[in-house]
Amino acid sequence: MDNIVIVPWEVDELTHEFFIPDYINMLAAEVLKHYSFQVKSMQVVTTKPDKGGSIWKLETNAGPKSLKLLHRRPTRSMFSLGAQKYLVEVKGARVPGIVQTKNGQEYIEAGGKLWFVAEWIEPLAPVTKDLEGAKQLCYALGEFHQLSKGYIPPSQAEVASRLAKWPKSYEKVITKMDWFRNIAKAYKEMPASQSILNVVDSFQEQARKSLADLKQSSYLSLVEKGNSSWGLVHQDYGWSNGQMGPNGMWIIDLDGVAYDLPIRDLRKLISGTMSDLFNWDVTWIREMIRAYHEASPLTPELYELLMIDFSLPNEFYKNIKEVVYEPELFLNETTTQLIQTIVDTDQSKWPALNEIQHDWRK
Repeated sequence: MDNIVIVPWEVDELTHEFFIPDYINMLAAEVLKHYSFQVKSMQVVTTKPDKGGSIWKLETNAGPKSLKLLHRRPTRSMFSLGAQKYLVEVKGARVPGIVQTKNGQEYIEAGGKLWFVAEWIEPLAPVTKDLEGAKQLCYALGEFHQLSKGYIPPSQAEVASRLAKWPKSYEKVITKMDWFRNIAKAYKEMPASQSILNVVDSFQEQARKSLADLKQSSYLSLVEKGNSSWGLVHQDYGWSNGQMGPNGMWIIDLDGVAYDLPIRDLRKLISGTMSDLFNWDVTWIREMIRAYHEASPLTPELYELLMIDFSLPNEFYKNIKEVVYEPELFLNETTTQLIQTIVDTDQSKWPALNEIQHDWRK
């Protein structure tokens, strides 16, 4: 078992969604021997086969727990585990506590990955899929950002920071638009190719303007304040990772936390919600921003960056970037319809942004 290295695995029609290779199940059993509780049952609740990660729910004599196999590099996982420990033990945040091993460790390394056990919070329930629920999510996100300030990672952990990477990420969007265009031309007989060619120039121009606006903004002066003064972003926050539980909203699945300007999480949450609504609703946007602001005050400089990040063609990029991997499968009629939906929704974005862009200058 000592020589085993966990690698991504394939899920096909002969397996099932929660399939986990036998050798990983064997590693899980070995990892659990390091804990003092007795496991009565374990159930797979989610897997990341393409990355080599998984989560189990454990029923134990000490109550329900979760066992997580983290798919990232061990030093990267040390950063997120240190953050989880800091949030619970130093800040009293509503995030699941880490269960220590018999030897007082926070994690076990096996198969070249880190494993850890956390408390399973019960009961948890998603907030309602309406404006009130969205406001609750935003307020909890603001609380999380405030509580995460001051975190210093363990000395052996790599520092996960996206704080200074905004220009590069914007440039990547611009570059990938060239890729999308070239692939659509190379596969011009495919149903969705013409749809991409019809809109990619416009979206690329949007991205170029967003980058120019970023360079003219307060971005660099905010970055200079440093990682710990800004705190952590969740990076995958939404309706499933912020849930109502004992004493309020709980934030779960912190495996991807990193230092960054906090409004990146807020932008993702709002733009994703607008995408679900198929319309950029000014009332929703304003109320979500206000709810966040109550917990984590926004400055005019941060608000300016929020507006710039909104202006990037985020939904088009996020949904079309898969074309790079399997063009023959991706460029189908379903993608044609998806592109039309993105374009239609995007048309409502600009009047909404124009209406709210000066809200924080008052």
